Formats: sequence, C-alpha cells, structure tokens
Amino acid sequence: MKKNGILNSHIAKVLADLGHTDTIVIADVGLPIPPGVPKIDLALRLGQPSFSEVVDAVAEDMVIEKVTIAEEMKTDNKAGLAYIQKQFQDCELEACSHEQFKALTRNAKVIIRTGEAKPYANCILQAGVNFG
Repeated sequence: MKKNGILNSHIAKVLADLGHTDTIVIADVGLPIPPGVPKIDLALRLGQPSFSEVVDAVAEDMVIEKVTIAEEMKTDNKAGLAYIQKQFQDCELEACSHEQFKALTRNAKVIIRTGEAKPYANCILQAGVNFG
C-alpha cells in the first residue's frame, strides 16, 4: 500500500507517466470533456471535492512549470484567481479566453473533474522537469 502522496491510483499513474511539457487539467463540474481525453471523475457532490483541494494534492506530487487559466477567472472568480496566484507564485501563469482554454484541453493527458461549482475554476498544469 502506498504510504503518502496521492492515493488515487489513476491520478498517481498519470503523474508518474508525465513528461516535460505534458499537460493535465483540473476542472470544475461544468467543464466539457473533449472526445478522446480521459477523465478522472472525483466529483461526489456540488463543491466536493473542491478545486483547491484537488489542485493542492496534485501540486504536491507534480513538477509544474506553467499554469494556464481562462481570462474570465479574473473577473468572474476572483477568489479562485487569488488562490492560483498564491499556489503557483513561482510558475509562469498564462491566461487565455475560455474558448481557447477549452481548445487547449484537447491536448491534455487527462482531465481531473472536481465537484467545484464556481465559474472558471479550471486550470491547465504543464509538467516541468525534476533535474538537480
């Protein structure tokens, strides 16, 4: 049995298989999942688990060099934006339109669906490398 870190076997495998610049998506309950992109659905009820709970767990196990959010988060989910800025203060942060964001999700290795029910509570995490 695994002692610490992410216990969800599907998420643990995805993270172990990531290479430099590969991406994963942490999504709210409403983000559409593009055909062909695997989904790991963690949603239990509205709000559970939260976006931040899942992002925190993934960020502990993943080398992240870049985070992409929807531009709309800046006006429609200021608390979410503040959380992202604090959690990823040492990473490149990129914003694009929500339509562009949805197009980028087509290239993700996986979309992890949370129970979050706040607008634009989504991010794309780009893998870095753990050298040195």
